Amino acid sequence: MVILGPTASGKSDLAVKMAREFNGEIISADSRQVYKELNIGSGKITKKEMLGISHHLLSLANPKKIFTVVQYQKLARKAIWKIWQRGKLPIICGGTGFYIQSVIDGIIIPEVTPNLKLRKTLEKKTTEELFELLKKKDPTRAENIDSKNRRRLIRALEIIESLGEVPKLKAEPIKADILIIGVKKSKDELKNLIKKRLNKRLKQGMIKEVEKLKKQSLSWERLESFGLEYRYVAQFLQNKISKEKMIKILEAEIWHYAKRQMTWFKRDKRIIWINNPEKAFAICRDWLGL
Repeated sequence: MVILGPTASGKSDLAVKMAREFNGEIISADSRQVYKELNIGSGKITKKEMLGISHHLLSLANPKKIFTVVQYQKLARKAIWKIWQRGKLPIICGGTGFYIQSVIDGIIIPEVTPNLKLRKTLEKKTTEELFELLKKKDPTRAENIDSKNRRRLIRALEIIESLGEVPKLKAEPIKADILIIGVKKSKDELKNLIKKRLNKRLKQGMIKEVEKLKKQSLSWERLESFGLEYRYVAQFLQNKISKEKMIKILEAEIWHYAKRQMTWFKRDKRIIWINNPEKAFAICRDWLGL
């Protein structure tokens, strides 16, 4: 089973309820929650919130090192197999569409080695110029990438350059019946949830978390590369923006990110969208033949 949806939509809570009801274990599909120490800013589920349900692929990578979708795909498929062997239901839960697709559709991603000469050339361009260049070369990738994340923009352009074209991704779908449930919220509801969750994270100590990561010798550039909360808190700590501006920008940017997630998900016609948990339970019972 897959439970997906935009940020702040309540996916994690629903996944825990479904796992309790249908004897499942959860595999996180979040490109920031794979990193150790990125807890509050990434919205990582706490031990208490897990309610005793096993969660996989959380806090396994060193934040100083880049963790790739290829690594994620291998580890997630391994976790699925182990959960099956225990006679349980694997539940992939998250909002990183490419991670989810890499697992269920088995996209074979080309492993391209870094091109230092090209990187030097691209580093001279502004973030806006990098994004415009990607839009020309690969409009589809440009649609779902974080347009302000220089590291990801450069990597996408590097892959295109190395292969001489936008790669036609081959696929080896997972051999299983898959149920994909999408959590849908209205525009106003989601905006309100984003605002509430941001305030909660600030109260929980999100700024202190970023300060701690910096003390652990993570560069400002690396912190900003994690995007959203980490990017703008890092800018605030460098006195580039005020706290008020940081909060205002974050609310707007998280909303834009949620819209990009929905653009990605809308392409997948297999997703059954729900707006209340009871509907998800009924769909799942029917799918499992209960």
